[in-house]
Amino acid sequence: MKYLLLAAMLLLGGCSSKDTRAQRHWQDYKRYYPVIINAERRATPPAKKVLRTARSMVVNGEIVRGACWDYLNKACQRSGYAYPDLARVFTATPKGPYAPAYLLQPGDWLYFMNHSYYNVEHSGMFIAWIDRGRNIALILSYAGEHRREPARYKPYDISHTYTILRAVD
Repeated sequence: MKYLLLAAMLLLGGCSSKDTRAQRHWQDYKRYYPVIINAERRATPPAKKVLRTARSMVVNGEIVRGACWDYLNKACQRSGYAYPDLARVFTATPKGPYAPAYLLQPGDWLYFMNHSYYNVEHSGMFIAWIDRGRNIALILSYAGEHRREPARYKPYDISHTYTILRAVD
């Protein structure tokens, strides 16, 4: 009997941590929902399609095999804007030079140095500025790395953005 109780506690403990993570992502989505919708309203027609497609993937909890690049590529493809056809608004290397903030528009696919996670290269979709003076933006981000977590809306320091891709007609 005590082994059944121990097994139940372990199983419930594992479920609650996953539930907590999913609940946190959903809370972030609800928290930033007005910002997300406002960005979609302000976006160009091609970017609006990409933003709405990506948001539906988030709402549906979609998991994409691969990493951040694969997730964004799938959202762009479903919107009718395959990766090679995206406009290169700014291109550099991870060491710089870095894109000026005024170039960014809602729906842009960014390559930036992820200062919140070991300063690794990361891709994300620009949604809106949260604090432009400090280069903090709301980004649609996908962790990948076999985590089996959906994408999420999260603030990032994007001061080291070295590539900007954009859906255009």
